[in-house]
Amino acid sequence: MVTVRVLDHPLVQHKLTLMREETCPSSEFRRLLREIGGLLCFEATRDLRLSTRSIRTPVATTEAPCLVGRPPVVAPVLRAGLGLADGMLDLVTEAEVAHIGLRRDEVTHRPEVYFMKAPTDLESRTTIVVDPMLATGHSAVSALTMLKEAGAKDLRFVCLVAAPEGLGTLQAAFPSLPIVTASIDERLDRNAYIVPGLGDAGDRLYGTE
Repeated sequence: MVTVRVLDHPLVQHKLTLMREETCPSSEFRRLLREIGGLLCFEATRDLRLSTRSIRTPVATTEAPCLVGRPPVVAPVLRAGLGLADGMLDLVTEAEVAHIGLRRDEVTHRPEVYFMKAPTDLESRTTIVVDPMLATGHSAVSALTMLKEAGAKDLRFVCLVAAPEGLGTLQAAFPSLPIVTASIDERLDRNAYIVPGLGDAGDRLYGTE
């Protein structure tokens, strides 16, 4: 899995442990997810292109690095993806947002699309799809496929927790896709939930059931 990067930084792992605990309240879950979103964003944007420009510091003139081209597009899978996206937007304030609405059929475990809206110039932008949980991988494949059909060429995927089954599905569909996660967990259970996981991220994020 050479395209998968697990961010094993101690701060990320500690925050993830706090989120996994069943007793973690929604307010704390939201705060931690937002913080980890920013940390994962560092890894997902590590290879953005840089140029230099001349600036004047209080001491001297120097050639300093700056980003080249249009800012990235952050594409959260609704609704849980919004929690990760908030942390990324704190870091990359110029980023634009593509919203992808998917709901899971609880019988087939397959995604159903109910909404999609994205910037029109995806072909010239880095597009980062974000969803806290990569379980079966079907939602991620659907989101990435829709963005690719809309013109996106430079695609990345960021999640908090991934199941091996989901990684396999995603890599079969997009073999060279860069994937950033905080953890590769053990497996999926019979209901396609990640084990040990952290439950339903959307419900825990917003206090619903």
